[in-house]
Amino acid sequence: MNIVVFCPSLIGDTVMATPTFRALRKHFPAGRLTAVVKPNVAPVLDGLDWFDETILFHPRSKLREQRTPALVRRLRADRPDAAVLLPNSIRTAWISRLSGIKRRVGYERYARGWLLTDRLAPPRDAKGKLLPCPIVEYYLALAHALGCPGDGVRLELATTPADEAAADEALATLGVDVSSGLVCLNNGGAFGPSKAWPVEYFGVLARRLAEEAGVAVVALCGPSEREESRRMAELAAHPKVVSLADRPLSLGLSKALVRRADLLVTTDSGPRHFAAAFGTPVVTLFGPTRIEWTRTNHPHAIHLYHPVPCGPCQRPVCPLGHHRCMKLLTPDRVFDAATRTLTGRRSPRSTHLRLETKETSWRPG
Repeated sequence: MNIVVFCPSLIGDTVMATPTFRALRKHFPAGRLTAVVKPNVAPVLDGLDWFDETILFHPRSKLREQRTPALVRRLRADRPDAAVLLPNSIRTAWISRLSGIKRRVGYERYARGWLLTDRLAPPRDAKGKLLPCPIVEYYLALAHALGCPGDGVRLELATTPADEAAADEALATLGVDVSSGLVCLNNGGAFGPSKAWPVEYFGVLARRLAEEAGVAVVALCGPSEREESRRMAELAAHPKVVSLADRPLSLGLSKALVRRADLLVTTDSGPRHFAAAFGTPVVTLFGPTRIEWTRTNHPHAIHLYHPVPCGPCQRPVCPLGHHRCMKLLTPDRVFDAATRTLTGRRSPRSTHLRLETKETSWRPG
């Protein structure tokens, strides 16, 4: 069986797709699996061995070999038996049809059903409104459509020797002593600024973690988040709080640091899912997004949010301009959750999962 898998376009969503990738490989051990993935997302899969080939694709890439015509030519030459479309986009469905792939498995959304051969219906209520459901299970249903039973919803990642070497160098250069514990902070996210927690709050939290909990604190960042990361460390004004802002950055470096951390405090963004995959305790700060969509069943996770009448709005920018869902989530509350998690981390890990929403009843089938 020759299968091409169109991967999600976001880092966190790709991590949540790892149970689907694993299920496909387990069910087709002798098959050929090809991943089609954005260049900035591809390093998420580094160190894993599920795919025989990775094709970098971005429709607006500066490189011709990564654009749509090149992908269609490549797939026509490879002649896959089936395409598994994790994105809901009409583009991925159209590319699969243009490429002559006979079996095209995806969700019937955004008027693309006619382009698919295996159409899955997303969960909806009696009025036809889309119901929130865990993306992990939403993706797994696509593998089930190809006969894959799956082996659970556990997220899975790996680091490479180069990733670990980069983490060693960064910690050594920044003078980070992890002997009393390491906490990573993350305020990034491709979704939009509405997910961000005020950088001033992160500065307060970082200082309290260093002073009162005695841990080393590293502010993570992506290339577009350097200034915020640098500002966190400046506001904390403590020698045990450092930033990666002036270091060479990579997804692999972030993965390696999250893997080593005693705790990650993060907004609802990609590194949150790194923590779930590596078993690192995590406190996630929610505001405009629904917890139900990205539930990972991580046993060492605390989800914090402050209910507001206008939320969760699922908007990348606060439509009312006040950003109360994040501003009313105080540093004191986050510090309390962080210290409770650190206390549990230094003893045998608890299996208690703190969630502030009910589980969805939808399951793939």
